[in-house]
Amino acid sequence: MCANVPAVPDRPVPDRPVPDRPVPDPVVPDPAALRPLSARSVVLSLLLGVHPPELPVRDLVRLVEPFGVGGSTLRAALSRMVAAGDLRRTDAVYRLSDRLLERQRRQDDAVRPRTRAWHGDWEMVVITATGRGPAERAELRARLTALRLAELREGVWLRPANLDRPLPAEVHRVALTYTARPDEPPGELAARLWPLAEWAATARSLLAHAARADRPADRFTAYAAAVRHLLADPVLPPVLLPADWPGEELRTAYAGYRRDLGAGLGARGA
Repeated sequence: MCANVPAVPDRPVPDRPVPDRPVPDPVVPDPAALRPLSARSVVLSLLLGVHPPELPVRDLVRLVEPFGVGGSTLRAALSRMVAAGDLRRTDAVYRLSDRLLERQRRQDDAVRPRTRAWHGDWEMVVITATGRGPAERAELRARLTALRLAELREGVWLRPANLDRPLPAEVHRVALTYTARPDEPPGELAARLWPLAEWAATARSLLAHAARADRPADRFTAYAAAVRHLLADPVLPPVLLPADWPGEELRTAYAGYRRDLGAGLGARGA
């Protein structure tokens, strides 16, 4: 159950944008993020981008060919992915496993985040569970980060309360949740919690890379990196973002590419 931290009820939401901050030189995406994708990565990217997340092997053979993946390489990769629990096979159709359906849901949310009007409140999650090992702590940190929370200090996570999503039960089992209004100016707090200028510079670089790509494989690789980058977008209220924030531009570009890809698949890609 969410408890409310006492707050001044009439504290207004700032109605002015965050002051402009120096913009760093354009960030070149990590070369590892744009390296040619493996057969496994190509298959997963294709299936994560279509609904329902399944494709016949004949379509996969055709679709991976532009990426330099031959039929024998593809079939070997598919066999390994089924054995590893990444895919399920029914006759000649491969689909994402239940485990990866959650990843597709997060990817879909990254492209179309569900938001609500922001009135100045912040979500705050305070970890209360003790005795957890390093692996459990790392897993919880990854989970909270995926929920677009940021760590203020060890065990204290928060974000503006503008996302239309509940916190999952596993978070409530290890933490107390509050609604709070920090005394620190919200724009300054957001800039302290998230590397906004760096995220924006990388997003612009990815957009430029995708626009320059003239081969299908290069565009595919660029947009695979783009959707990974969108997963790290904090999705803040517009008033807390720097000027010319490229998040929506990157989402629109990726959504357009996914529609084009879905049309090429003969499937619905959104």
